[in-house]
Amino acid sequence: MQSLQKITSKLIPLRIENVDTDQIIPARFLKATTKDGFGKNLFRDWRYENDDETKPKLDFVLNQKQYSGEILVAAKNFGCGSSREHAAWSIQDYGFKVVVSSFFADIFKNNALNNGVLPVTVSDAFLQQIFAQGANDTLTVDLEAQTITIDTTGAQEKFDINSYKKTCMLNGYDDIDYLLNMKPEIEAYEKASK
Repeated sequence: MQSLQKITSKLIPLRIENVDTDQIIPARFLKATTKDGFGKNLFRDWRYENDDETKPKLDFVLNQKQYSGEILVAAKNFGCGSSREHAAWSIQDYGFKVVVSSFFADIFKNNALNNGVLPVTVSDAFLQQIFAQGANDTLTVDLEAQTITIDTTGAQEKFDINSYKKTCMLNGYDDIDYLLNMKPEIEAYEKASK
């Protein structure tokens, strides 16, 4: 995983509530066994007419050229539904580093954290302030300080994150990397215990 400490990026607003994992990555694309290539099918049924890549739906935000960035801002209850890790894979593979919402399904939230995507939970009121921003406005997410800032207005909110997951994200560790990083301490403990 890549470390994530602080990111400033334009945002892509997805103003749809109750986005489930089948909408994030449709079940027909779950046959692969590696994480690569899932981004091209992110929100597939919302992006294309009749599953035809030559017919993008122009009213869908990912198909609108004015929107770009590494921060996806979603409405309430993002990642609900079945517990497919592929949803986090597709978001990460598409290029998003952060997803902001006022509520995440727990399993999705954990899958995102395990795959290098930071889920930032904000209040409903702050989410509406973010949605009021324009296509060229930016957000700054500071993981160390656990803050998200709307750069054009200076409005800021704190967010919570599990301290273990915060350490992993700051250092680019998965669970195995975290343990390997502690190898000297583990060896010293083993020596002292003999």
